[in-house]
Amino acid sequence: MRYMLLIYGDEQAFAGMSEEQLAGTFKEYEKYSQWLEEQGWHRAGDPLADTTKSTTVRKQGDQVLTVDGPFAETKEQLGGYYIVECANLDEAIEAAKRLPAVEAGGSVEVRPIVDM
Repeated sequence: MRYMLLIYGDEQAFAGMSEEQLAGTFKEYEKYSQWLEEQGWHRAGDPLADTTKSTTVRKQGDQVLTVDGPFAETKEQLGGYYIVECANLDEAIEAAKRLPAVEAGGSVEVRPIVDM
């Protein structure tokens, strides 16, 4: 079964990191991606641009509105994702627990992907 690991964290804290800290963080994600490959679970994964570059589209009455930024003010923002293919939820949770974001105080939502 495929699962999406949605990575949430504080993008302002991330933006405040030094170049050295950023390099260390990216290195941790490279190691994590390699681990997923070794497990045979990795299908896809990418970081996302920060929320200042996002646009939200919604309908209000008969009008379609676009708003710069995320749809809600939250403490954590969606910063990236991985798609993994695991035998079951336990394996997907094991993959989520090892994400560097969890160690850094962020959270990971594990959501099954519905095959259409």
